[in-house]
Amino acid sequence: MNAVTGMFVKFHLYLDSLKKNEKGQAIVEYALILVLIAIVCIAALKLVGGGANNALSKVGSTLN
Repeated sequence: MNAVTGMFVKFHLYLDSLKKNEKGQAIVEYALILVLIAIVCIAALKLVGGGANNALSKVGSTLN
């Protein structure tokens, strides 16, 4: 095998290793999106939590 062919094979293997690393990157991106959604949901519950609690208490007392 000459030097050019060897370099081509090494470069091809390097590109394949980069493709494999993208799978892990996608998982990290999905995890970050999930964390962001969870933070937004928690913030929304903090903002409207008291009002929702009062509304549900009124519904519960009305049913009794």
